Amino acid sequence: MTSINSLKNFLLVALFLLAGNGLFQSCKVSYSFTGASISPEVKTFSVYYFPNRARLVNPNLSQQMTEALQDKLLRQTSLNQQEEDGDLEFEGQITNYETRPMNISQGDLAAQTRLTVSVKVKYTNNTNPDEDWEKTFSAYEDFDSNQILSSVEEELVVLILDKLTEDIFNASIANW
Repeated sequence: MTSINSLKNFLLVALFLLAGNGLFQSCKVSYSFTGASISPEVKTFSVYYFPNRARLVNPNLSQQMTEALQDKLLRQTSLNQQEEDGDLEFEGQITNYETRPMNISQGDLAAQTRLTVSVKVKYTNNTNPDEDWEKTFSAYEDFDSNQILSSVEEELVVLILDKLTEDIFNASIANW
């Protein structure tokens, strides 16, 4: 019985010595609660101003979109923001901002109206150009047709920008 215990103790000591010498360092696993999988070479990001090229223009949307994406990256990564030439670059434009009647009820009246925002984004990874892409993202929120857009617009835009920045984050940083 003592020889089995001695063998176990010897194996445990040997295992700790091997681990201390770096033998198991390649087994390191890093976890992220945000889903971000960023290469260690990537240290910075740049988000360029998103001009509004939609036919219907919300005068604050360009600034809100730009700031929402910057905030998302600052909150959910450890990257530093640069004005330009970051390791990761995000640029694009707002291509659509529209309302459309939804859920037509009796008498051909819309029960709800949908506000949709579309953004064309160009993502450049200056440390790994194979990951570069250009995509269009759209998100929407519905509101009661009895309401005037201007009375709910601010709240809806915040919700839509949350969805858009989450989709952009997932396509770029989380690689989904």
